Parts: sequence; C-alpha cells; structure tokens
Amino acid sequence: MPAEPRTVRAALPPTEARHPLSTALDDLDTLPLLELINDQDATVPGAVRAALPQLAALVEAGLAALRGGGRVHYYGAGAGGRIALGDALELGPTYGVGPEAVLAHLAGGPAAATGAVEAAEDGAPDPVDPDRPVAGDLVIGVTASGRTPYVARALADARAAGAVTALLSGDPAAAAAVHADLHVVLATGPEVVTGSTRMKAGTAQKLALNAFSTALMVRSGRTWSNLMVAASARNGKLRARAVRTLVTACGVTTERATACLDACGDETATALVVLTTGAAPARARAALAAHGGRPFAAVRALAGAADADGAAAAEGARE
Repeated sequence: MPAEPRTVRAALPPTEARHPLSTALDDLDTLPLLELINDQDATVPGAVRAALPQLAALVEAGLAALRGGGRVHYYGAGAGGRIALGDALELGPTYGVGPEAVLAHLAGGPAAATGAVEAAEDGAPDPVDPDRPVAGDLVIGVTASGRTPYVARALADARAAGAVTALLSGDPAAAAAVHADLHVVLATGPEVVTGSTRMKAGTAQKLALNAFSTALMVRSGRTWSNLMVAASARNGKLRARAVRTLVTACGVTTERATACLDACGDETATALVVLTTGAAPARARAALAAHGGRPFAAVRALAGAADADGAAAAEGARE
C-alpha cells in the first residue's frame, strides 16, 4: 500500500507559543500575578525600540504617499484592528487630519469596533469599497501573528492595485508569506496568557502606530515646534489648550489669542496663521487649504506673498 501523505504543520507564530514563566499562572495570588504581567509588559518598549529602523522606513513610505496625493490605510482584525482604528481616528482632533489622509479598515466593518466579529478575520475586504487602496497609497496590515487571512488578502489586493504594502507583526517569518514590501517586526514573544495578543503584542502595536502616525504628522508639517497647532478646540479643555498654544507660538497675550481664536471660528491653525502673518482669517484659511492644512507652509507662503507685494509697491514708488 502507498504510504499515507505526511501532514506538514506550519510552525506557530511566536505570539501563539506558550510562555514558560506563566505555566502556573492560575495558582498565583493577585499581587504576584500582576507583577508577572507587569514584568512582561516592561519588555515591550525594547521590542519596539529594536524595530525603529523598520518603523523609520515605514514613516518615509507614508510621507511619500501623502506628498504624492495618496493615502495611508490600516487593515486589521480583532484587537489589532481596533488599535489601528483608534490611532487613525485620533489624528482628526490632534492634527486636523481625517480619512482623506489616514484611514482604517476593520474586519467586520463598523460593528467590529464595538463588539467582536471573529469570523470576519477569515474573510476579505470589500472589493467595491470606495475607499479601497489605489496606486500611490501605503497600506499597512496590523496583525500580531502576521497570518490573519483578512490582512493577507488586503495586502495582496493593495499590491495588485499598485500600492506600497507593509506588515506590522510579531513574526519575523510572516512577510514572506504575506509578500509585504516592508515589515515592522515587534518581537514581543509569547503572552502571559497563551495567544492573548491584546496583551504585549497589542501594547507594542499601540506604541508603534502612535510613533508612526506622530512622526508622519510632524514630518508632514502638522506641528509648530512641539505644539499641536492644528488640534481641535471644540470643548473647554481643548479650547484652553489652543489658547495656550497660540500664546506660546505667537508670543501674544491670552486676551489677544482668545479674541483671534473667536474670530477664526475656533480653528487653531487659522488663528496661528492670522497672528503670525497679520492676514485676515479668510486669507489664512485659504492658505491653509492650499497647503494641505500645514501651518508652517501656509505662513511661509503668505510671508512670501507679502514680500512680493512689498517689492512691487517699492518698485511702483520708484517709477
């Protein structure tokens, strides 16, 4: 009789392995249990630090996409997808950037943002999604194992469309299977509770995506020094922060900053441009729109226009 074919089992990703230090987890009292979890959490920043060269390459790819008129897409499922979704959503109130620049796609759609839709991880992105990636975009798959079918299919579709693809995972071997152009490896290893990747892997994803999107926004000109000059001012706390920001950035009094913010409809970036250049709010707003919401670029353009107007006036006076 012919021999039975051998079944080859793929090696588990590191994030699914059993941690040797937590095999007696359910026998621990509360404080030792928390200490074990905390000890393992303390290893995460080192894993992210080791991935910074890869993360820097990812930021450069994101800059290239945005400067070329493209977008950055996150694709994820489960905990990793919700972390990616939260990162993308926070860019609006922090930097004035919405889905026209950075957006997240979550397996299971909007319902998966508030509840588990586990079967969706084995599915595929909507092929007729109006926000699907196109050539010139950057697409980042977020998956601890590096093997989530939804993410793998998203990256394959994105590559076929001509987008640059990247993978954020905890398995150095994952990129070969998924065929990502870039791979950021967050080598956090086994979890205290086996396979619970909302723990160390999720914390690493949070740190890495925060660093990626923050660097992307700073390099894109969305800050003024280390100030959030494009942030929302739509509640009391945010409005007070916006006033402090304008006082610091423009060297004006609190009263003047408050009055300018009022005149600019609580648009912090517009008020900054007005206070810095003396332009009317409408002109400042138009300059920001023309320069992708980047305050320094808008100020530089208006300053250049003022210099040109002054030179023209001087030339006219000599004639």
